[in-house]
Amino acid sequence: MILIADSGSTKTDWAVVDDGRMVTSMATQGINPFHQDTDNIAAVIETELLPKMGDIYPKEIYFYGSGCREDKVEMMCSILGKAFPHCTRIEAQGDLLAAARAVCGANEGIACIMGTGANSCLYDGKRVVENTPPLGYILGDEGSGAVLGKLFVNALFKGQLPESLKDEWLSETGLSINIIINKVYREPLANRFLASTSKFIRQHLEVKQLEEMVVDNFREHFRRNVNRYGRKDLHVGAIGSVAYYYREQLEKAAMAEGYSLGKVMRSPMDGLMRYHSSMD
Repeated sequence: MILIADSGSTKTDWAVVDDGRMVTSMATQGINPFHQDTDNIAAVIETELLPKMGDIYPKEIYFYGSGCREDKVEMMCSILGKAFPHCTRIEAQGDLLAAARAVCGANEGIACIMGTGANSCLYDGKRVVENTPPLGYILGDEGSGAVLGKLFVNALFKGQLPESLKDEWLSETGLSINIIINKVYREPLANRFLASTSKFIRQHLEVKQLEEMVVDNFREHFRRNVNRYGRKDLHVGAIGSVAYYYREQLEKAAMAEGYSLGKVMRSPMDGLMRYHSSMD
């Protein structure tokens, strides 16, 4: 019996797995050890997770989180160890290794995360051996929803897209150029606001310029991040809503840049379940 966690800043998905099959799944609020202290994280586990576990006592725990950097691993393992004293093995890892294990399993490959933000790595079947710094949506994050939103808003107001498309988007969202400027430059979480344009873009991919924009965003991800690994012989797998919902455009971009696309998943959980079950 193992417990696997896939954690973001807003939500953590937990899965109890026995012999390769899911016994039960649960959700708690997000756990991010980079932004939360020990007491806060322990409280989430004690008040939200443990009551849902009932009489389930996992022997192994694998926690993956976006804020689980190397200097936070010991803290996370300690918190989980106190909550599950009978556990014989506890691992805490970052979300990049989660993506790699989910899409590559125990095989060598290239793994990407493409959601609100974007990241990538070269994986040797056991660990992340190389990572191009993503640099965030202002300086980088090519292939992400936030960068796609930035390109979209720029093209709308600079006459690169049909005027009717701009009118439809502004009418549908109730936005104006002043509100948009305020959201991007004065309010927090501008990256999430920009990424929220993805739903509208996806519904209008029949507009040639939009579809080209999506493909070009992905091509930039390959050019500026994946090319640095120098491994066009490997499959490229991807995790995240942007990769999942724009799979066709992602495949076009991969082929144009000389890569073959591997597994594409919205969430890493199914892949992580397979990975850890095969490692038993």
